[in-house]
Amino acid sequence: MKTLRDDRPGLLLVDDEEGFRTAVARRLGKRGFLIFQASNGEQCLTILDKDPVNVVILDVKMPGMSGIDTLKTIKQAHPEIQVILLTGNVAVADGIEGIKSGAFDYLTKPVEIDHLVNKINQALEMIRLGEEKLAELAFRADLEKKMIDTDRLVSLGTMSTGIAHEINNPLAVINEAAGFMRQVINQMVTGQMDEGGQKTKGEDITASSGPAALLMGLEKIETSVKRARRITHQLLGHVKKQDVQFCEVNLKTLLSETLDLLKNDLQEKNIQIDWNMDPDTSVLWSDPFQIRQVLMNILNNAVHAVTKKGVITLCSKRTEDDIVLEVRDNGVGIPKENLGKIFDPFFTTKSFEQGTGLGLFVVHKILSNLNGDIRVDSTVGRGSSFKIRLPRRFDPTGLKDKINIDLEINHEKELEK
Repeated sequence: MKTLRDDRPGLLLVDDEEGFRTAVARRLGKRGFLIFQASNGEQCLTILDKDPVNVVILDVKMPGMSGIDTLKTIKQAHPEIQVILLTGNVAVADGIEGIKSGAFDYLTKPVEIDHLVNKINQALEMIRLGEEKLAELAFRADLEKKMIDTDRLVSLGTMSTGIAHEINNPLAVINEAAGFMRQVINQMVTGQMDEGGQKTKGEDITASSGPAALLMGLEKIETSVKRARRITHQLLGHVKKQDVQFCEVNLKTLLSETLDLLKNDLQEKNIQIDWNMDPDTSVLWSDPFQIRQVLMNILNNAVHAVTKKGVITLCSKRTEDDIVLEVRDNGVGIPKENLGKIFDPFFTTKSFEQGTGLGLFVVHKILSNLNGDIRVDSTVGRGSSFKIRLPRRFDPTGLKDKINIDLEINHEKELEK
């Protein structure tokens, strides 16, 4: 895409009348524009492929490739370039047709130079506004990405206590097993003497029982390492973005892993998890990383919503093309006046320490990108139900195109304003 030059905007004059073209080019050059010239449509297209042109001034009536056909090709290959058509007094209909084909405007010959300069400046302003809107849309997209990253860190903070507890358990076992193995080795090597040179208590370690005791200690260590590795693997799956890899996703497995990371809160509140999952809804084709983040936010909200001895119910069903997961709780519920705001960024009824208001915004954004959606029903004092719909098979090849199309649609809407 050619961006607008701040010093000398590029103009391309396309007209088969050399005298007219040269005279206009000379007068526009004195106004500070960078001028290129072409005598026909084919030459025009060649210049556009290599030179920094922002506005094309195009004669409608030319031998060979007509001005309207040239215009259509320009708008297809270089949509950011604005085109001003020049028509004869009796060819106003060509100008109107040009407007319908994407021209910025048209003028009739003979053209007044001041009128033409004014029209060029209007076209340049349109380009400038378009570039600003595209930059704003790109900034918004980058901001949304940073908000999603921030939400992952917030989720990590809410899980930190439970994670520390889960990691400390296998570490305690490893420490105990290592101490036991040290005692066994000391007894075998030094004749049952500890590191301080004192006689050890307990049963003697014989040559035959020593290796067995060491193997038992090693087994405890290996088991604990596997447990710690499983916990860290689940944690990384939630907070560290890997290269996007769409694959078979076991929904029930991701739910179980997410609940493991929330185990501390679940145990503290003595929350009951009721499973009502249709076996046919276990597997879908999607991005497990993004689905993990959705599940973490929804389940974390449900845990915070219920009181002690609360119940969270997980249900699923399958349609022809989709899988629908329902996360239902019997918690405090959401007031009716807030239901329309819960997916807005930074909207929250929690204190700052409890949440930033990004969770459900991120959920909505992720599901939209995965061609899914989410709906909520809630009654104050009775609880809430979040229904997540995901396609059973999501094609990631169209995701980049979809994002680009959305940007262009938003750009068009902004310009229409």
